[in-house]
Amino acid sequence: MSRRSIFIILLIAFNIAIDQLSKFWVRANVDPNSISEIFGQKFILTNVENPGAFLGMGSDLNPTLKVILLLILPIIVLGIVVYHIFKEKYMDRLSLVGFCCIIGGGFANIYDRLMYGQVTDFWRIDLGGIFKTGIFNLADMSVTTGMILLVSAAIIYRKKDKA
Repeated sequence: MSRRSIFIILLIAFNIAIDQLSKFWVRANVDPNSISEIFGQKFILTNVENPGAFLGMGSDLNPTLKVILLLILPIIVLGIVVYHIFKEKYMDRLSLVGFCCIIGGGFANIYDRLMYGQVTDFWRIDLGGIFKTGIFNLADMSVTTGMILLVSAAIIYRKKDKA
């Protein structure tokens, strides 16, 4: 196995592990629907079970559509992305890390849906009028970070190609 393949596997596994460890800790130590203020009301720790996707979207879908849209389709898409990153040997490092974060975060939330029927969310940020989030978890952060890295790579390498 190549160093690149090992890097990919380890980065995806790290994203899944850190997410699952954080959710395990939250389930064991934070009462459901409780609110613990960290740094005042700016950072909130809670324990919410989300039966839907991002910010609860899709939580009111019928069970068949939920399985299709929240399990089967994401597994297919993530499988295609995994195939792509192993096959595309000349992908830039920033894009590769971005894709690994997205894959790890995506599979971590899929694991929750398979094991618990819902995803544990626990973190909320409210910086007043500047920035406010819904309740999320580390898998969501991995996916978001991955998307930011992919957009950054596209901008950086587009500028290099034009130069």
